[in-house]
Amino acid sequence: MKQTRELIEKLGFPASDCHDLPTSTKRFPDGAQYRVEIPSVEGPASFEAVVEACQTYGVTIHRISQGSGIMLLTDEELGQMAAIGQRENLEVSLFVGPRGTWDITPMSWASAGKITGLRSQGMDQLVYAIEDVKRACRMGIRSILVADEGLLWLVNEFKKTGELPDDLLVKVSVQMAQANPVSIRLIEQIGAGTYNVPTDLTLARLAAIRQAIDIPIDIYVEAPDDIGGFIRHYEIPEIIRVAAPVYIKFGLRNSPNIYPSGTHLEQTSISLCRERVRRARIGLDMISRYAPELTTSQKGAIGLAVPALPVQEERVWT
Repeated sequence: MKQTRELIEKLGFPASDCHDLPTSTKRFPDGAQYRVEIPSVEGPASFEAVVEACQTYGVTIHRISQGSGIMLLTDEELGQMAAIGQRENLEVSLFVGPRGTWDITPMSWASAGKITGLRSQGMDQLVYAIEDVKRACRMGIRSILVADEGLLWLVNEFKKTGELPDDLLVKVSVQMAQANPVSIRLIEQIGAGTYNVPTDLTLARLAAIRQAIDIPIDIYVEAPDDIGGFIRHYEIPEIIRVAAPVYIKFGLRNSPNIYPSGTHLEQTSISLCRERVRRARIGLDMISRYAPELTTSQKGAIGLAVPALPVQEERVWT
């Protein structure tokens, strides 16, 4: 085992989980250690509710993300999401629509097939996904969420050719599920701009991942029930210390899964969004109470994929 650990270290990885919990010296481009994300913001009405709740609770956020998918937003709604992001100087990260759980395959629902998750099946699904991304980019969106390694690589290649804007940020979903430093470095190498780790990783495992990668880590400090249901508010200061730069994400325990959302669930979505911001206030108070020296970003900070102006044509990014 000693020889194995030594060779792993020579390859540039920690030889074990970092039980000594070293302080991360890595930072966001503006020098900050953490930023705040509100997930599951499923449409313009929910986005406006988040903005209003942030004012009510005195919370500064940096990114909102959405799970139902670009394909389930109308052109008007997509434009409104981008416009609100521009107005508020926030990153708007939208999930690519076509994916395993929306497909006709039963595998993602089978007891032995859940590992297939949200991954794309077949080349048609990848083509549809790229078309989804192009549509979002034309409306000004500059941050997308993916859950398939092949799609991640393909988006990165399309950026290189000018088919997609080079400032498009690709956020990797928690449901991609790589959970060790070697796997996550591979995801970084094929185009990930930020990586959402599984919700159940210990501080030692988070610290080891941070030693191996440079991109920001996204982590649920409160996880929805269907991805663990953990509430880790007291751990927030240590998570930031060992894993910086990190997006702390406030999901919501004891809440319904409303994917895919729509107007039939709009009031529920709005209520859930408001409560997520309230939970963020609780989490940020933990930082103020126990680690006030930790640093965060201003709205619109460098590195945030704030929406751009919409365009009328494809291939304008070459």
